[in-house]
Amino acid sequence: MANRGPSYGLSREVQEKIDQKYDPDLEQRLVDWIFAQCGGNLEKPQPGKQNFQKWLMDGTILCRLINSLYPRGKEPVKKIPETQMAFKQMEKISQFLQAAEAYGVTTTDIFQTVDLWEGKDMAAVTETGSTGKHRGIDESFLKSSYAKARV
Repeated sequence: MANRGPSYGLSREVQEKIDQKYDPDLEQRLVDWIFAQCGGNLEKPQPGKQNFQKWLMDGTILCRLINSLYPRGKEPVKKIPETQMAFKQMEKISQFLQAAEAYGVTTTDIFQTVDLWEGKDMAAVTETGSTGKHRGIDESFLKSSYAKARV
């Protein structure tokens, strides 16, 4: 994460509005879905925005998730290296985002790498998995993923 001091004035107001959009219930549904989709060898994060961010931040889980939605041999992310290098982790997040767009997620529903990496807009991260905060997972790209998922 970037080392930034506290924000003041308009920057603080904007960040507070962004933070208000975050839905902990949607976070939990996404964690459950990712866990079910990727298999049982994942460790679930503790509830909370920062824990959710840390869980996804290296990009490995996101790459495994998008690969699980494709048939074997057609996975969009061919290599998912375990690395501590920041630029490689951000690259994996970008690969997920490109694959999610190819999968059918609308470009306007996709978060930016920095939203997850710096934790500035975790609401956008959760909304990538759902077309609307209040419409829920059933009306999102996740619904179609259940039908396409390999078992």
